[in-house]
Amino acid sequence: MSDIDLLENLDIAKVAAKTAGQFLIKQQHLARRVSQELFHDVKINGDVEAEQIILEYLRRRSNFAILSEETASPDKGNQDYRWIVDPIDGTLNYFQKIPFCCVSIGLWQGQKPILGAVYDFNRDELFSGIADEKAWLNDVFVKVSKTKTKEKAVLCTGFPALTDYSQDAIQNFVKQIQNYRKIRLLGSAALSIAYVASGKVDAYCERGIMLWDIAGGIPLLLGAGGKVHMEKATEDNSFNVYISNGYI
Repeated sequence: MSDIDLLENLDIAKVAAKTAGQFLIKQQHLARRVSQELFHDVKINGDVEAEQIILEYLRRRSNFAILSEETASPDKGNQDYRWIVDPIDGTLNYFQKIPFCCVSIGLWQGQKPILGAVYDFNRDELFSGIADEKAWLNDVFVKVSKTKTKEKAVLCTGFPALTDYSQDAIQNFVKQIQNYRKIRLLGSAALSIAYVASGKVDAYCERGIMLWDIAGGIPLLLGAGGKVHMEKATEDNSFNVYISNGYI
C-alpha cells in the first residue's frame, strides 16, 4: 500500500499535463520559436514555457521533488517521491507541425514507477494510470493487447539524440527488430508507450532513452497489464528499455 493518495496525485499530474498541453495548442507560434539548434534535435521556447507551467502547478499542489528535462537535476522537496517531467516529448515533431507529441508527467518513488499521465494535446487524448492497478484513455479503461508472437506484433522504437549511428550499431539494431510484423518510429517515446498500454501497438524498445521521456508512460503501461525491462545506459538518466504487452 502506498503512503500517499494515488488518485489525488494522479489528478494533479493530469491537470498539469492538460494545462501545459492547452498552452502548446493555443500559443503555437510563440512556442515553436527556436532557442537552440542541435545536430539531431532542436530546443524551442515551448519546452521552457510548458515546463514552467507544469512546475508551478506541481509545486503548488505537492511537496515532492521534481526532475524535468529542461532542469535535469531534482529540485528540493520530499525526496522519497519525485515528479519526472517532459514538457514536450516529441519536440521536433511539434516544431515541424507533425501531430505526434505530448506532455508526459510521472511520479516515482526512488526507482519505482507509481503513476503517470501522458497528454496527446493534438487529439485531446489523456492517457493516465496507476502502476499495477488501472490505466485509462480519457475516462475509459485500457488494457494491453493479447498478441503473442513477434511475427504478429507491431513494435515502436526510435533513435535518441545520442544514438550510435555506426554501421555495426545499425546492423545490430536491425537484427533485434527484424522479426516483428511492422516497425514504427513515431518520434515520441511517451506516446509510443501509451499506445502499448492501450493496445494500439504491442511493444516498444529504445536504447539510451532519457528517463523523462519514459517516466510518465511506464506507470500507465504497468497499470494496463504490460511489462517493463529497464537497464542503465551510458549517460546520466538514460536507459535501455524494452516494454511489451507481457506476451512477447
